[in-house]
Amino acid sequence: MTDLIDSLDQIADRYDAVLCDLWGVVHNGRRAFPAAVTALQRFRARGGTVVLISNVPKPRDPIGGQLDRLGVGRDAWDEIVTSGDAIRAELARRAPGPMYRIGPGEDDVLWAGLGLAETRDVAAAGFLAISGLDDPLAQTPADYLPLLAAAQARGLELLCANPDIVVKVGERLIWCAGAVGLEYDKLGGTTILAGKPHPPIYALAETELQARRGLVDKSRILAIGDGASTDVLGANRYGVDALFIASGIHGEALIQDGALSITAVAQTLAEAGAQARYVMPALG
Repeated sequence: MTDLIDSLDQIADRYDAVLCDLWGVVHNGRRAFPAAVTALQRFRARGGTVVLISNVPKPRDPIGGQLDRLGVGRDAWDEIVTSGDAIRAELARRAPGPMYRIGPGEDDVLWAGLGLAETRDVAAAGFLAISGLDDPLAQTPADYLPLLAAAQARGLELLCANPDIVVKVGERLIWCAGAVGLEYDKLGGTTILAGKPHPPIYALAETELQARRGLVDKSRILAIGDGASTDVLGANRYGVDALFIASGIHGEALIQDGALSITAVAQTLAEAGAQARYVMPALG
């Protein structure tokens, strides 16, 4: 049973730490959500620890500055872990490659310092790696089908730095690397993922949390996110309670005529094979 709550404050005394998603929960890629930021600030003011856990395909180092520019104050979080951090260990194990890379230039920091050679010839590649679509505003996953078919015929792995299928930028949904990974799976290829809902990113989050406050019982950890198949399912697999934010990537289906549909929430979670202890229209 998923409980509808009005504020994080209602349940804050039940938890010592939160693992909070970013896109769709704290910001939309263009601006912060003030109510979400202040909710996290209040949680920390009560003594709680906030670890931001994001499927962004970059290491954590530049993320704090990006959050500053979006209006997410440093007093709203303690640590950041990313899918980019989690996948870099897998990438490093495959050095020197060569790697056939897919993704925009803005993700160059993901590949830096790993000793990986690159090739633009799939016939010469040791594996494929993707951080996102080369041009996410113009391309779709279908544009990569010929490349994926050629890679699958050679038995190449696809290392996916972002398991998300879509992300909401402003009011627009943009395809993410996970959508290309799904197409590769359909072709019979092997896709390696480290972000939510997969274990490596939660292991990183647990390490950061323990460094801050020692061992925390999982019954005292709350995961917050807007992705049923990533944030909520990942929380379930990790063994912590989940707060589902309905206004994110599933928003149009879950919020009808300005009101949250509990029936639609239940259906969305069921389709993902996930369970949320709580749901809110938006974090506040």
